Amino acid sequence: MVAAAANDDNGVDNDLKPDSEPAPANLSPPAEQKPLSKNAQKKQVKQQRYEAKKAEKKAQEKEHKRKEGERKHKEWEETLANATEEERLKLIESRKSLRKERMEKRSEEKEKKMERLTRAKEIGQNVVVDVDFAHLMSELEISSLVQQIMYCYAVNGRSATPCHLWLTGVKGEMSRQLDKLPGFEKWFIEKESRCYIEAMADRKESLVYLTADSETVLDELDPESIYIIGGLVDRNRFKGITMNKAQEQGIKTAKLPIGEYMKMSSSQVLTVNQVVEILVKFLETRDWKTSFFTVIPQRKRTGGDLVDSSKSEPLSEEHQDKEGDEDEKHDLLERKKLCVEVPLENGS
Repeated sequence: MVAAAANDDNGVDNDLKPDSEPAPANLSPPAEQKPLSKNAQKKQVKQQRYEAKKAEKKAQEKEHKRKEGERKHKEWEETLANATEEERLKLIESRKSLRKERMEKRSEEKEKKMERLTRAKEIGQNVVVDVDFAHLMSELEISSLVQQIMYCYAVNGRSATPCHLWLTGVKGEMSRQLDKLPGFEKWFIEKESRCYIEAMADRKESLVYLTADSETVLDELDPESIYIIGGLVDRNRFKGITMNKAQEQGIKTAKLPIGEYMKMSSSQVLTVNQVVEILVKFLETRDWKTSFFTVIPQRKRTGGDLVDSSKSEPLSEEHQDKEGDEDEKHDLLERKKLCVEVPLENGS
């Protein structure tokens, strides 16, 4: 399977040789920061430009939302003002009824999600996102990874057969940025400051690091195994480090069987959230081809790859819309509103 560790912009690598991957456990930050290359400087400037544009767009959307709210309120007031007393009472009662229905439906959906996530914690597939690489990333890169984690949680919460998600190595800047996410303290997810090798010391034999450098192809998900996805936005700075980390720790490795179902274009890395979504989709369908074609954006596949409609589901709208890296990042931000906020258990 793939190590979801390497990130292009904010990506994680998968079945195909990643351009990069997360770092070994014993990697420590360099004593001295090397000056950035010209290419790295250009990327940094581009990222800063993107962040500024993103902030501006967010402010515009907020203002648009405020104006829409004012417009709708004004329309409602005018409707009431032009109605007879009897009509006013009916309109108000109808509005209260609709609001009550929406609240009840939302509460019911939340309860069902809670039941699914609770069941996943008891008997579901354990999937770990290893975020113990903050010392290798800039604040912007950590922010990018945090957005991917947010999307992972939202996708998992909506699934009919969710996995049980873990975050290990949550500390320092990574912990601070995660804490800024709306409702993060209520997420139904395991949060560990320790590395998975310590947090799951009694289940070491079950640990499987997903890395593109592995020679073992993952044909099936073993419910007894704990699959680890490396979380690192490394911009090609680190190569093979998830494999090295797993070997140093003496744990198993595997890679996704992507090459058996499709050819990838020059961009051979997937984001952490894409890897998690592939696993979740596979848990639903038990079909790798459907999972890959549903999740992996068209731009990452060669033009000759077509979806087999007899075996694969059509691409969802949210993936059809991901035509560019900036659009994809913006989509991750939009997913904030979809995160499932449920109470934690056992302080997880």
